[in-house]
Amino acid sequence: MLKINNLNKTYPNGTQALKNVSLTLENGMFGLLGPNGAGKSSLMRTIATLQMADTGSIHFDDIDVFKQPEELRKVLGYLPQDFGVYPKVSAEMMLNHIAKVKGITNAAERKGYVADLLNKVNLYKFRNRNLGDYSGGMRQRFGIAQALIGNPKLIIVDEPTAGLDPLERNRFHNLLSELGENAVVILSTHIVDDVTNLCKNMAVFAQGEILVQGNPQELSDTLNNKVFRKSIEKGTLETYNESHTVLSNYLRGGSLNINIFSDENPGDDFEPINNNLEDFYFYTINQKQA
Repeated sequence: MLKINNLNKTYPNGTQALKNVSLTLENGMFGLLGPNGAGKSSLMRTIATLQMADTGSIHFDDIDVFKQPEELRKVLGYLPQDFGVYPKVSAEMMLNHIAKVKGITNAAERKGYVADLLNKVNLYKFRNRNLGDYSGGMRQRFGIAQALIGNPKLIIVDEPTAGLDPLERNRFHNLLSELGENAVVILSTHIVDDVTNLCKNMAVFAQGEILVQGNPQELSDTLNNKVFRKSIEKGTLETYNESHTVLSNYLRGGSLNINIFSDENPGDDFEPINNNLEDFYFYTINQKQA
């Protein structure tokens, strides 16, 4: 179990990245959903012992993370948003090296372990290719492989599917879903579908704060019968922004559509629609910014 209590972090430039953040997470996938610049990566880096908070505490099982960072690192798998690779080193060689550093000293055992990892992330047939020649999706899968070395009990993945094509995203989703069966997995993302597809518990995070936490479907259901759609002329968007709570605008069949929140049917050719987590997310962010 991961317990985060009243974390606060302000950087030297005055930016308050974390504001009284508290969470309690058990085994399974937890989605941290928020816009770019919300402070998600600051929270992930703090949990991963890469930076200290100004105040607050983090405990994982019986480990005091700030007092025992080395103990947490023994059970931590971390895939940051941006990670570098040695371009002239093969995936197999790199994973072998990391496994040795993490304490798998028997060469034969290590070779089999690395092969199993490469199979798990669908990279075995590319094991001898240099990492610098990997595509973006292959690099992300390699990143997950290195994060899994040592069978971690806490896994943090920060924006893991950004920039991946649909097929790579589906593969990544299947892999992450498996991981959540035996570990606490934190998925930090701005992609709503990732949370919808993977997570039974989530929080919306913005401006360094947890705005709301719960089951994605239950949160989405709070907007039932309160989301309406209309096709509008492009030049009228600002007018609707002023007169309604516009959740999102998007093109559909070449026409501009808007989704709005309203406690009652607003008329004016708006039609009720089945809302989803994206509508709830935009509604929550809109309320924070209002």
